[in-house]
Amino acid sequence: MADTVLYEVTDGLATITINRPDAMNAMNTEAKVALRDAVQAAGADTAVRAVLLTATGRAFCVGQDLKEHISTLTADREAGTGNTMSTVHEHYNPVVRALTEMPKPVVAGINGVAAGAGFGFALAADYRVVADTASFNTSFAGVALTADSGVSWTLPRLIGQSRAADLLLFPRSITAQQAFDLGIANKLVPAAELATEASAVARALAAGPTLAYAALKQSLAYGAGHTLSETLEKEDELQSRAGASEDHTIAVQAFVGKTKPTYLGR
Repeated sequence: MADTVLYEVTDGLATITINRPDAMNAMNTEAKVALRDAVQAAGADTAVRAVLLTATGRAFCVGQDLKEHISTLTADREAGTGNTMSTVHEHYNPVVRALTEMPKPVVAGINGVAAGAGFGFALAADYRVVADTASFNTSFAGVALTADSGVSWTLPRLIGQSRAADLLLFPRSITAQQAFDLGIANKLVPAAELATEASAVARALAAGPTLAYAALKQSLAYGAGHTLSETLEKEDELQSRAGASEDHTIAVQAFVGKTKPTYLGR
């Protein structure tokens, strides 16, 4: 992986760290490619049981690197081409799909401002541990753009259509406490404890029943776009599969025997 994104796997946990602190972790092309490749690698690696997505410095990710963007936009216009926004298809969409669709839990450790696509990456995680000094901003309308990185899908499902429309139409920074009150942040912690707390959450998930977590992710995504009757059928299918797993037997035996289960992921 490039230095703009760090990737490490330890004891079943893949830690992906956006690493452009001097640019507030803005996404230039190198960083976008590296993040896409890292997330896809974590999703495909059978040794990875959970993923922690975080960043260095005082920002989580402020979205598109606008300095690079304006250069590309100018070159496109001079050449009469329209390739500037192809980055959504080539980079942002694959990142969000990989985060949301991988059959393993994803924790976002939000150390600072998450804006634009950075907000989208945070929302694509299954669980968000947020430093009390962090902030969030949709940003898109502020630069005359519409939502991308899945924000128009994830945000209203977390906070409702009306509140999502408010944040998208009138982009502004909301505090970590406001994000917690809205339901965007799952856990709010002192900034000095963010790295420790986010890692602890991710490691606990990595040690847990990952097949069940995968089914839960699938069930939640399915239920968001289907009727109750259809969702009940999907739950039946997924529960039958979970009930036949070794992990379920291990969990029940551990419960009866009052011991701590060691899950195998099968």
